[in-house]
Amino acid sequence: MYRKAIFAALALLILTGALFALTPELDLAAARLFLKNGAFVGITPLGEALRTLGYQAPFWLLGMAFSGWALRRLGFAKVPAPSSRSLIFLVLTLVVGPGLLVNLALKNHSHRPRPVQTVELGGKWEFRPWYRFDGQCEKNCSFVSGEASSAFWTLGPALLAPPPARPYAVIGALAFGTSVAALRMAVGGHYLSDCLISALLTILLVLGFHGWCFSRRGQPRAREAPPDADRDLRHTGAPL
Repeated sequence: MYRKAIFAALALLILTGALFALTPELDLAAARLFLKNGAFVGITPLGEALRTLGYQAPFWLLGMAFSGWALRRLGFAKVPAPSSRSLIFLVLTLVVGPGLLVNLALKNHSHRPRPVQTVELGGKWEFRPWYRFDGQCEKNCSFVSGEASSAFWTLGPALLAPPPARPYAVIGALAFGTSVAALRMAVGGHYLSDCLISALLTILLVLGFHGWCFSRRGQPRAREAPPDADRDLRHTGAPL
């Protein structure tokens, strides 16, 4: 199942990159949907409060997971908590995805001006498609969205939910990520391609690390009973 999901996310990433490379005006058209009277509709006190909530929530989630893990190690056996392997999975995906790949590698080297900085949307700098790394932004630039990446990282904790609740947790994580991405567009912080590519990169990374951390390969197989074991038990009268 995870292999199919990884291939699907990879295919969507390639298609998204190609679509916005061939028709970069889609980014401008999507950004204009959030403009009203020359200003982005999300630039309000409420928008700022929601942004803070969306930014902090993934770190709260990781902190809760770590607290539960620590309490279990201190002997509070009834506290719901992730295993050590699950905690490593959560930390690795947050550090490698939103941390190293998005914020360190891409945002500081893409040089793409944010929508609010772009001439066509009321700013002063020239628009650049996502693949052009020759814009006027120096650091912490538009491509890709760091906050969208952190929000979609919550797919990781969702995959660790108990099986009956897991589908709902996954839907909740994807809905949360979509909401944060939409809010970033509403304040002029990112283009649609920034958010989509960030989301798909993060989903790919989470799925890949989940498969690696929780693979059953190499684990010892359960010992099989000899072919005549049941027959021998019946002859001896032992309970089955």
